[in-house]
Amino acid sequence: MERELWESLCRLAGLVYNRKPRVLYTDEVIVAVYVWAVVHDRPVHWACDASNWPPDLAQWRLPSQPTMSRRLRTATFEQLLYDIENALLSLTVIYHQWMRVIDGKSLPVGGPSKDADTTWGRGSGGKQKGYKLHVIWGGGPLPIAWALAGLNINERSVARNLIRDLPGEGYLLGDRQYDATALYDVAAQAGYQLIALPQRVGRALGHRRQSPHRLRSLALLNIPFGRAIDRYRRRIEHCFAQLTSFVGGLGPLPFWVRRFHRVRLWIHCKLLLHAVHNMKFQPKYPAGR
Repeated sequence: MERELWESLCRLAGLVYNRKPRVLYTDEVIVAVYVWAVVHDRPVHWACDASNWPPDLAQWRLPSQPTMSRRLRTATFEQLLYDIENALLSLTVIYHQWMRVIDGKSLPVGGPSKDADTTWGRGSGGKQKGYKLHVIWGGGPLPIAWALAGLNINERSVARNLIRDLPGEGYLLGDRQYDATALYDVAAQAGYQLIALPQRVGRALGHRRQSPHRLRSLALLNIPFGRAIDRYRRRIEHCFAQLTSFVGGLGPLPFWVRRFHRVRLWIHCKLLLHAVHNMKFQPKYPAGR
């Protein structure tokens, strides 16, 4: 399974990589080595050892761990990952739907961790230390938009940036955390009607300004059509479950994945592997057949 996912992602990297720099190791090679480590949930130096590769793949020269550490920080490497992501999104454009779901997933680390980029905040089950993955998911196997932030960053602040660049139009579903007048206005400017459960159920609106888009959301939640749409919001839980349940999926952050840039790269590759896995093995995604 791991090798099949690796081969599929590397094949896609080869299709979108069109630069020919005069270096010993191209970004395509760096991606291949890094993904080999990520899909096996191993540190980068493990993938730099030829003994950890199958005999038919161990014949090519591997970069050293210092070389990998330096190249993983380059803009061209990150751009190649985003090129792969855009290619996968273009393959799943057929699954364009008029409903999107926004939510966050906490990525805690141990309390004694010395990671200077981690912060304390509210996670699942209480106060935690770590990061949070914010995503907007549609009907395809890859989030339409995503961002990584500290646990102390308010979900609404990250949501504003994600919503502004959201393509298409339709309905955007969220939980009570996203029930804020400013977010309703931002979503409307992007072409979406935000529908979020009210934070204060059964209470008056008060005397402050209410966005007309929030009033429409409240009205929709009181009719069968709106309640049916809101039930679709539970799909985000299925997306997170699928992201963490397959071989090579996103599990708890390993102890060697620390500092913001390493966590972001790790999450990015896990999202790409999740998309490749669903397109390859899930019959509901014809693009993977």
